[in-house]
Amino acid sequence: MTNLLASGIGNVILSVLLAVLILLAMICVHEFGHFIAGRILGFKINEFAIGFGPKLFKRKGKKHGTLFSVRAFPLGGFCAFQGEDGEEAAPDSFNSKKPWQRIIVLVSGALMNYLLAVLLIIVGFFSFGQPCYKMGAIAENPNYAAEYSLAEGDVILGIEGKTAYFATDLIYALRGKSEGDKVTVEVLREGEKTSAQVILRSDCNFKNSSEISKLWRALGSDTYKGEDGNLYWCVTSQNVRFSFFGTLGRSFVYSFKTAGAIFRVLGELLTGSLSISAMGGPVTTIKVTGAIASQGLQSFLQIAAYIGVNLAVFNLLPIPALDGSKVIFCLIEWIFRKPIPRKVEAVIHAVGFVLILGFAVIVDILQFARC
Repeated sequence: MTNLLASGIGNVILSVLLAVLILLAMICVHEFGHFIAGRILGFKINEFAIGFGPKLFKRKGKKHGTLFSVRAFPLGGFCAFQGEDGEEAAPDSFNSKKPWQRIIVLVSGALMNYLLAVLLIIVGFFSFGQPCYKMGAIAENPNYAAEYSLAEGDVILGIEGKTAYFATDLIYALRGKSEGDKVTVEVLREGEKTSAQVILRSDCNFKNSSEISKLWRALGSDTYKGEDGNLYWCVTSQNVRFSFFGTLGRSFVYSFKTAGAIFRVLGELLTGSLSISAMGGPVTTIKVTGAIASQGLQSFLQIAAYIGVNLAVFNLLPIPALDGSKVIFCLIEWIFRKPIPRKVEAVIHAVGFVLILGFAVIVDILQFARC
């Protein structure tokens, strides 16, 4: 009993450490993107810090005078530009630079996140292959002939001419179709690529991209009872290898699809087709990230890439306090040749920051309420 408890605690600690490592690395890469762009364009950078709180280590650069520091709490980092939060007359201060230069600096953080995510995807695909859905046991139903059903062991590569990277690709390919409709599914069957004609076993009236159960029911998957007593679909994952250029191309498409899935979820949240309780705040993010990352190197690479794309997309949204909103302010200044008063902009960003924190807390509370 004691050994089991110790093992459980050890797994939790490992998961949390892996999650913090991924988030810290992604945030530092983001800030490094700002730093590199700022340095190239001649911005004065006061400090580049890893973490928050008291300084554990610091060193000042001799050439540019930038302070490099490592702080006590490894929950992020920052790149502090001279005059970023107010008026500054010095020519190398942030707000003294031209709007297009500031825009480049602002988007460089998200760009670095995205490029790192693509690199992680490429490494994962070349090392392990692309994860694809593999059908397990197929539900027995006398109303559907075997020749018009998927077979146990089929690996789904695409459906209705659309390549399958995520379950959402399958959902959107089948959306609106009805029980009894025949669809073409590209599969890998016994090592050979083939096309299967499949009759759908239920309506595909998906309300949002999270309705995975409707998808597998329509495709005929059977279920099994887990150790916790819950029913699960007989669908697993199998890595599939492609040619060199095929793998490279699929890596980039996978990154685009990841970004697209994030925008799709945001759209569903705005339209009300997806509940806010389906989201996760900081605590939930760390919990889920750590749990996935601890499953092995491939899972670690996958979740790190997803977090990287997520940070890139989220930071470019036009929400006050985020880089995207700062880009909007720069564009307004560029178009009208006059900036919005810096104090007004600072207040808007401060309010936005508070709202984002409050929203994150509410989302986590809703998640815990569901448990």
